[in-house]
Amino acid sequence: MAGVKQASRNAITLKGSTDIVAEFFTYGINSILYQRGLYPPESFTRVQKYNLTLLVTADDELNNYLNSVVNQVREWLYNMTVQKLVIVIKCADTNEVLERWQFNVECDKTVTEDSAPGEKSEDDIKKEISAVIRQITASVTFLPLLESACVFDILVYTDKDLEVPSEWGESAPGIISNSEEVRLRSFTTTIHKVEGMVAYKLSA
Repeated sequence: MAGVKQASRNAITLKGSTDIVAEFFTYGINSILYQRGLYPPESFTRVQKYNLTLLVTADDELNNYLNSVVNQVREWLYNMTVQKLVIVIKCADTNEVLERWQFNVECDKTVTEDSAPGEKSEDDIKKEISAVIRQITASVTFLPLLESACVFDILVYTDKDLEVPSEWGESAPGIISNSEEVRLRSFTTTIHKVEGMVAYKLSA
């Protein structure tokens, strides 16, 4: 029986992979918002995930917004139509883009829900995700201090022929002209691969 149990833990289905990546986006976005000080530290609460202590927002309005975004992204992940998720941090007064966190998503489009599950242990995937989250946490050591009040946008790039819900609008890509880029670690479920990077404005 133990052998059968272990085999099922190593089997990653399309739905399972989708849930893993969507969950990462929830915790990853929360970590970025906390680390970059976009909301007061006291508005976050501690949770245990990926063998780490993470901070997630306790603000109902922000929580509802993030949940609606991630639920839509989950659908696009399942249909393999999402290409990347981007968090753009802008100066609230001038609208100037100061940071751009980008997570590229590669999908194995040969996989369907009826396909044989991918073979990778959940523990290995969690270790890879943990390494990405640790890098987000460590980013404060090299990213410039955000001295002005900031706001953020979440952009999702999808396949061109995709019908997008009415509440989602077109947006500028938020590219930073004079920027430095730092690549983050990647993780893969065997079905979805996520690669991260952060670009930030160089001081004049």
